Amino acid sequence: MNLNLDSLKTEIASHLKAQGFIVFHGFSRSLDGNPEIEWDTAHYPDYKQFIEVATQLGIKLMVLHYREFSSGIIDRAIDELSGSDLEYKEQKQLEQRLRELAMYEGFTCMIEMSFDFEDTVYLFELRTEWYSELNSLLEELDFHSDMDDEDRGEDPLGGYYSKN
Repeated sequence: MNLNLDSLKTEIASHLKAQGFIVFHGFSRSLDGNPEIEWDTAHYPDYKQFIEVATQLGIKLMVLHYREFSSGIIDRAIDELSGSDLEYKEQKQLEQRLRELAMYEGFTCMIEMSFDFEDTVYLFELRTEWYSELNSLLEELDFHSDMDDEDRGEDPLGGYYSKN
């Protein structure tokens, strides 16, 4: 599914307001540490169904977060390629694909809606295919990195993922 999240984020915000929700523009809640349940966007990608559930539960406040892509993450990944245990040819292939993904600079790569109900966070998240691919490439690079967790500041993901 090829998503245009730039227009969808505006559509979602308008729909929430039209349905009487208070829209709180916050940070991602997926790393809050609270119990959470994720919406099955693979089988139910329509955000309106998620909003309808919130309506039926009497929810009034919806947290809306979106992430715009910055190619700085690609620059850092390319810098780390030479320190990986990947073969030279694999490094060049990974570097080429990373550079191709830099064209998405400034595009919306992820949208998240969430609400609280009975001490649980309910999440709806959409990601573009290219952003999911980027995350897979970064995980591969992290796996082949020479740095151990202590060198990364004990962050097993190497600092690639924002905690907000």
